[in-house]
Amino acid sequence: MTDINKLKNLWTETPLVYSSHISDIVGCSAYLKLENLQPSQSFKYRGISKFAQQCKDKYGPLVHLMIASGGNAGLAAAVVGTCFGNAVKKDTNAVLVPAYDSPVLWDGHSSMVTEIQRQLPRQPDAIFCSVGGGGLIGGIVQGCKNVGWDEVPVVALETTGSNCFYNAIAINTRNFTSKVPIVPSAEAEDSSPYTVEIVEEHNIAIPHMKALNSRATSLGATSPAPGVVRMAVDRAGGIKCACIPDEMAMHTARLFGDDHKILTELACSTTLTPGYNREFLLRILGPTFSALSPEERKEKCLVFVVCGGVKISFEDMREFEEIVAAVQAQSYWRVQIDGEETQVPKQ
Repeated sequence: MTDINKLKNLWTETPLVYSSHISDIVGCSAYLKLENLQPSQSFKYRGISKFAQQCKDKYGPLVHLMIASGGNAGLAAAVVGTCFGNAVKKDTNAVLVPAYDSPVLWDGHSSMVTEIQRQLPRQPDAIFCSVGGGGLIGGIVQGCKNVGWDEVPVVALETTGSNCFYNAIAINTRNFTSKVPIVPSAEAEDSSPYTVEIVEEHNIAIPHMKALNSRATSLGATSPAPGVVRMAVDRAGGIKCACIPDEMAMHTARLFGDDHKILTELACSTTLTPGYNREFLLRILGPTFSALSPEERKEKCLVFVVCGGVKISFEDMREFEEIVAAVQAQSYWRVQIDGEETQVPKQ
């Protein structure tokens, strides 16, 4: 039996698998980083296990861990606590585990990019991930920096109504028109879906959502991590941002489940939507990618981070089918891409 105290890292090196289904749809090589295979069934296990290990080293093996979480981060903390043989409970000497806003978490999450570099035959042409508070994308941005992939496009996907990161990038770049970060005033119109806070430590403006209106509850952060927003706007390769309706994520969850026999919660299927809608993918990646011939596009390589998550069941999938059927008469999806609201045909 493995001695947990002798392990450097608790997380699992997850497989990077080629998806023939998505590759056929988008016309280039598509790979899936299967973070749903972590012990807690989501990527969060990487960063939270690293944070917990540091707490154990600092405070001893009886340290108690507390976390405020929408689900997957809490489960990750609980699984780590089980590995240590401790209960995760409220205690006066407990340590509060952050769900997404910590450099330790980002460092842990960055390990997936190190793995991708080893597993992939070449540098990817884009990496796709979903965003809530920013822990995952913070790890991906840091991981890209660690392996020399600063110029690789990173695509951040959210659901409309739970898109605090999209709003953060917009307000710090004059609605995606400035490559140089410009910190606005803290004033926001009364009709705005968020208030604005200037975080002096990072010299960045952070939106605080007044309400969250998405079924993708694992993306339900009211504000993103300021340090991650700072990294994103400073990144050489930038960040491409897109928002989709819940129904599009539901539709993709069903298609992905049929093709790959994997259930994904909406926070995870959101990442996969460009893989199931070529027009959406081409608009995200821009005119240079769109202008490639079919032969040239076949040489391109995309990575989709299947972030995992436990908020899904067969009952949910049946409900998704009913909800998607109710909007079937509409022939397009309404999406937002880098400050532009547009329509993409259903495929």
